[in-house]
Amino acid sequence: MKKRILVVDDDNMNLARTRIILGKDYDVVLADSGIEALAKLQNDKSDLVLLDIDMPGMNGLETFERMKKFAADIPVIFLTASGLEEDVQNAIKLGAANYLKKPYRPQELLKRVSQEFEKA
Repeated sequence: MKKRILVVDDDNMNLARTRIILGKDYDVVLADSGIEALAKLQNDKSDLVLLDIDMPGMNGLETFERMKKFAADIPVIFLTASGLEEDVQNAIKLGAANYLKKPYRPQELLKRVSQEFEKA
């Protein structure tokens, strides 16, 4: 059975691109907001979350904090375009498994995801 990855990003192009990159090897579920991501996590089991930091409404860090209350065992790789060192440090402090700076190369995304599953 394929591992399930929840991809959370407010940019539909990023969601589509990530699904294309990962879809051959993984079951990819998409959410375009933190609120939608939390709902999907409560209803379906995911093995990994790829979470954009900079989103309107509820940003990725807030989504991650809320997620940890009921899904603390699911590793999270943050995706960030901001490049703000503070955002990355906050994500790591909160317990993020890893992060990836956008735009990323498809091989780099596949490598990070694969590394995370190898840890389990």
